[in-house]
Amino acid sequence: MTIHIEDLKFQCIIGILDFERKKKQDVIINITIEYDNTNGFINYADIVQILKKNMIKNEFLLIEDALENLNLKLVKEYNAIKSINLKITKPSILPDCKVSVSNNYKT
Repeated sequence: MTIHIEDLKFQCIIGILDFERKKKQDVIINITIEYDNTNGFINYADIVQILKKNMIKNEFLLIEDALENLNLKLVKEYNAIKSINLKITKPSILPDCKVSVSNNYKT
């Protein structure tokens, strides 16, 4: 089975620039999770809450650190996960584009 969560948008502190550490900014998360549903299902609403809670709580400096943290949290929480494709976007950091970092994880 595959879960797709697209364009999850909320605000948090993320970034290394001085102004990014003072004011929340929009982030957008897209995630695809492949999992073995032999022993049930993974609730996508729970995944959304885990993503938001961890991003808001941790106030990451780098998107790369946020990606790693979220992956580890989800894999620890759900042993049925086989792979995660995760992308975090900062849509407002530059005036003429959206900036994203992504990674694919296999368990």
